[in-house]
Amino acid sequence: MKRWLAVGWLAITLSVTPLAVGAAPSPLRLFTTTHPAMGTEFTLYLYSASPAAAAAASEEVFDEVDRIEQLLSNYRESSELSRINQNAQNAGAGAVTTDPEMMDFLEQSEHWSRASNGAFDITVGRLMKAWGFFRYDGRIPMDAELEDLRAVTGWEKVKLDPAARTVQFTSPGIELDPGGIGKGFAVDAAVRILRADHIRAAMLSAGSSTVYALGAPPHKTGWRVVVPGPLPSQKTLSVITLRDTSLSSADCSQKNFTVAGHRYCHIMDPRTMRPVEGRIQVSVVAPSATASDALSNVVFVETPEQSVATLKAFAPDAHALIVSYDANDAEAARCTTFQWTSSVDSTHCAL
Repeated sequence: MKRWLAVGWLAITLSVTPLAVGAAPSPLRLFTTTHPAMGTEFTLYLYSASPAAAAAASEEVFDEVDRIEQLLSNYRESSELSRINQNAQNAGAGAVTTDPEMMDFLEQSEHWSRASNGAFDITVGRLMKAWGFFRYDGRIPMDAELEDLRAVTGWEKVKLDPAARTVQFTSPGIELDPGGIGKGFAVDAAVRILRADHIRAAMLSAGSSTVYALGAPPHKTGWRVVVPGPLPSQKTLSVITLRDTSLSSADCSQKNFTVAGHRYCHIMDPRTMRPVEGRIQVSVVAPSATASDALSNVVFVETPEQSVATLKAFAPDAHALIVSYDANDAEAARCTTFQWTSSVDSTHCAL
C-alpha cells in the first residue's frame, strides 16, 4: 500500500508497501510532525525505532528552523537580517558587522546572483513591496516608480567583506529579502541536526518550496516525490527518487494576483523589475537545499535556454524540469529538462 502526503503542489510517496516474502521486518516506524515557520508549514517525516527519540529529534529540528527564521526574517524587526537592513540602508552608513552564519548566507546569495547575472537577487525587498507581495495585497506600480526602484535594487550594490564579516550597501534604501533562498538555508541547517543525531532516514519539507531527503526509507532506495502536471487536472508529470539530496520547486499557483484578466506572479525578474512571464513551474534537484532553492528561482526567471547554460556552468550536478507556456499555443505547455533522469509524461507538455 502507498500513502500520499501533499507537500504544497508536490507529493511524497511514503513507503508503507508490504514487504516481499522472506524480507526481514524493519523495527523502524514512520513518524510525521508539522511545525509552522517562515510563513509556511514545515513537515518532518522520520523513521525511528523509538517514539521518544523521534519526538526529541523533531523538537531539535524545529527549534533549529525557528532559530534560522529569527536570523533571516524580514517580517521581524528583531531579526539579524532586519538589523542589517535598518543599519546599512541609511545614507552615509558604514559597514555593518554581522555573525559568521549570516555572512555565510549572504555569500551563498551573492554566489548565485553572480552565477545568474542577476536573475537571482536578494535585494528585491523594495520591489516586492512595490508590487504588493510583501503583505499579499497586489498592485501594479507605475513605470516611474519602478525606474526609481532601480537605484535600490541590484546584488552588486551589496559589498561583503567575509574576513571582517561586514556588509555595506552602496546605495541607501536597499532592503534584503531572503524569500528565494531562506527556506533552503533553514532546511540545510535542520538536516545537519538530523545527521548529528545519527538519523538515517528522514525527509524535511518547507511548504511547497523545498524538500531534503536524508537516506532512504526501510527497504527502499530513496524517497519518492511526485511532480504534478502543470494543470490541476494533471496529477503526475514525473516521479523522482531522492536520497541525500534536495528538490526545490517554484511556481505561481499560491502567490499571485489578477488584474484585467492578467495574472501577476510573485517571482520577480530583478533585471526587468517585473513579475516573470512565460514560466509555469520548475523543479530543481541539487546536493544542498540552499542550492536547490536558489536555483529554482534562477531557472524560473531565466529562459529555458539560459537556465541550461547556467546549470552547465555553475551547477553541473543539478537536475531540472522546466515547464513553460508554448509560445505557439497559449493552451499548451512545453517541458525542458537538464539531466532529469526520471520519465516525464509527455501528455502534459511537449518535450
